[in-house]
Amino acid sequence: MTSQHQTPALERMQTSQAAQVAQAPKILLVKLSSLGDVLHNLPIVWDLRKRLPHAQIDWIVEEAYVHLLEPLKTTTTFKGIDRIIPVAFRRWRKNLFSFKTWREFFAMRKVLQATTYDVVLETQGLLKSALVCALAKKTNHAIVAGLGNATEHSGYEPMARMFYTQSVHVPVKCHAIDRSRWVMCSAFDWPLLNRNEEPPRFYPQAFIEKLPLLLFEGLKKTAKGDPAPYVLCFHSTARAAKRWPNEYWVELGKVLSSQGYQVILPWGNESEMKVSALIASQIPGAIVPRAFSIEQAYSLVAHAALTIGVDTGLTHLSAVLGKPTVEIYCDSPRWKTEGYWSWVIANLGDMKKPPSVNELLEAAKIVLAA
Repeated sequence: MTSQHQTPALERMQTSQAAQVAQAPKILLVKLSSLGDVLHNLPIVWDLRKRLPHAQIDWIVEEAYVHLLEPLKTTTTFKGIDRIIPVAFRRWRKNLFSFKTWREFFAMRKVLQATTYDVVLETQGLLKSALVCALAKKTNHAIVAGLGNATEHSGYEPMARMFYTQSVHVPVKCHAIDRSRWVMCSAFDWPLLNRNEEPPRFYPQAFIEKLPLLLFEGLKKTAKGDPAPYVLCFHSTARAAKRWPNEYWVELGKVLSSQGYQVILPWGNESEMKVSALIASQIPGAIVPRAFSIEQAYSLVAHAALTIGVDTGLTHLSAVLGKPTVEIYCDSPRWKTEGYWSWVIANLGDMKKPPSVNELLEAAKIVLAA
């Protein structure tokens, strides 16, 4: 008899709890690296907040890319990412037998498991990111959604599917942003977002507008003391085949210099610095800046008249900040990461089809005019 009286109350309680989870689920985003991949995963934070304003949204990411997420951290006036959980898999695997490594790992696990998640979105498709899903503390009926198939020119490890409750199949040719949205929409049983009707958002405009100038030696100044117009040229990338020929950069730089722009040639390591120096030596007024951090890269990009770069993270940073950008594709597919959300972004070239200098100059002219 007691159970008969308690059943309606228990059902109401369970219904209430289910409704609360539906309106305010605890969500974990798993996108560990790298620079461009993390940037292209940012829009789903905005997508989730728009539909689930009261949700808890956490993101676990490699320690080197925490700074990419901090502008979206929840504050008293902005709802974004509630917790950023750093990991150091790249560093730990170099010191697997170190006591410090395992101490840091268990500390990370404790932080990760401080929340019990209702939904885990794994948009990387690698075994290490899938293992994070296994480490996370989850409710009994939690949804763990991840990529169910490989896509062209992207890393994918099929064993990762073993750790999902939903393996989401996406088109073989799928833009990085659309791929993340596909996984998200599947997890919540939402219609797939239309990229034209709902273009992706990345950073708050107020954050972009407040980025300070980054001054460094050799940067020309106007009579008022402000930096003269400069063009960033990101010529380096992890894979040599994705590079645009040095002689093209020189030809391009000479034209830009003759038009009054100072050409800046950043670098990421010693070999890249030597290439920057070689190109700069043939362009009037061009400089090779000092090394800079990811945080400083925001300022460098934000105040450039134009950014021109190959398919690499810093070029994509300019695009997601909504700055005039020309992206060069030489040995990677344009459809995968092209900036399609703004008129001030031009995308040139494609697989085995690098653009000419004249094509780039024409695109730069249009972008600057826009």
